[in-house]
Amino acid sequence: MPKDEPIAPKTLDLIRAQMSRRGVIAGVGGLGVAGLLAACSTSSPKGATSGSPSGSPSAIADTGGTVRWANWTLYLDYDSKTKKYPTLEAFQKQSGIKVKYMEDVDDNNSFYGKVQGQLKLGQDIGYDIVTLTDWMATRWIRLGYTQTIDATGIPNKVNILDALNNVSFDPGRHQSLTWQSGFAGFGWNKQKIPGGIKTLDQLFAPANKGKIEVLSEMRDTMGIILQYQGVDISSNFTEAQFMNGIDFLTKKISDGFIRKVVGNSYKEDLVSGDAVAVIGWSGDFFQLNAQSNGKFDFALPESGGTLWSDNMMIPSTSHNRKNAEAVMNYYYEPAVAAQVAAYVNYICPVKGAQAEMEKINPALAKSPYIFPDATALSKAKVFRALTPAEETTFTTAFQKATGN
Repeated sequence: MPKDEPIAPKTLDLIRAQMSRRGVIAGVGGLGVAGLLAACSTSSPKGATSGSPSGSPSAIADTGGTVRWANWTLYLDYDSKTKKYPTLEAFQKQSGIKVKYMEDVDDNNSFYGKVQGQLKLGQDIGYDIVTLTDWMATRWIRLGYTQTIDATGIPNKVNILDALNNVSFDPGRHQSLTWQSGFAGFGWNKQKIPGGIKTLDQLFAPANKGKIEVLSEMRDTMGIILQYQGVDISSNFTEAQFMNGIDFLTKKISDGFIRKVVGNSYKEDLVSGDAVAVIGWSGDFFQLNAQSNGKFDFALPESGGTLWSDNMMIPSTSHNRKNAEAVMNYYYEPAVAAQVAAYVNYICPVKGAQAEMEKINPALAKSPYIFPDATALSKAKVFRALTPAEETTFTTAFQKATGN
């Protein structure tokens, strides 16, 4: 594979094809990590710019100070001995800019619920960078809750993979930059389930009853269930087909197979032993393995997994845009992106990072979970766009089934 093209052209074509079919919704709920290039073109006005919600300043001045960054857990390179993030430490030393890094995102909806009121009032939400999934990024951009990023402040923006640059919710990436992308599939404790899990039947084996957890992100959990039932989640499946999947989920919960429907926190339950198998996210298991001598494993379901992306955005309420842009620019340097990818093991969005990864870890440079080829991508699909009516109906059904 050419060093200047981390993902093969055929793979990029596959991603683009899925991007055109996947949409992110403007409705009330849904999946937190769904859809690699997801976004609903109808939910975000073309050419929408960052704005100022009612009551917020019409122009955001850069007052400097510490950059406050909200991200998901296990999503940045971390040194357990020093209790620090090496790339972040290097950035702070190099730039003189301080960064307060917070693992405050466990679920897109719960995070949005925490800051929604302040965003509406134009009040500081406590973050200068937020990292949210495509469908939620769509909502923030559509509502004017993000700032337009200055391309001159992020010259490394040109390094974004072509397939990620012209997403429908942010054409040209004026409001956001991809942080990482990845897969949702099966994860398990190899000591408890030595044979592994590749099908939903194996996940819900009697021996696993009461020790299974699934994601609170609707499109990931339901995407895997629907594909198991023979539904193409990237096409126009029906409400009846979706409700068949809800019936399946409801029964597994009522029968006691599923102990929790959670966000990123399923990792702690796997480590404690309260859970032995999950519907989870690919990168988490590489990190869990590194911390537990290879105790866990991950696989895409034979019937199909899901594909998603998370994105860095600067909230409309931040007064620290320039420094936030400096952080974003730093993480789009190929060598830095490779260092992060070597730890998080999610799909890296930065051109040139694969060549840099070869210098760090040649084996990881060949990983289909970090630099996926067409074969890996063929095993995962992006949940299609939902109409506003579908979004309301499907989310309500999912929340009822999961007890939320």
